[in-house]
Amino acid sequence: MFSIEHEFDATVVTLVDEGAAPLKEDVVIQMFDDCVTVEQYDARTDSMQKITLSIHQIEELAAALDLPEGVYKLQKPDSA
Repeated sequence: MFSIEHEFDATVVTLVDEGAAPLKEDVVIQMFDDCVTVEQYDARTDSMQKITLSIHQIEELAAALDLPEGVYKLQKPDSA
């Protein structure tokens, strides 16, 4: 299950683990104009873990989900 909320400065997607136990904590993805953050609570450290990705990194991640094993470099289309 997931939810999508549009806030003032970000779109927030929350992913809820509904699979078989052991379940993982919710993942919260916040999409801003210039970056994307991914957060998840870590019970071992009793803290939120957060990573920040640039928009370019997110574009590469999205492309990587559909590619076979290998090393790639995305090229932006030439402007006419």
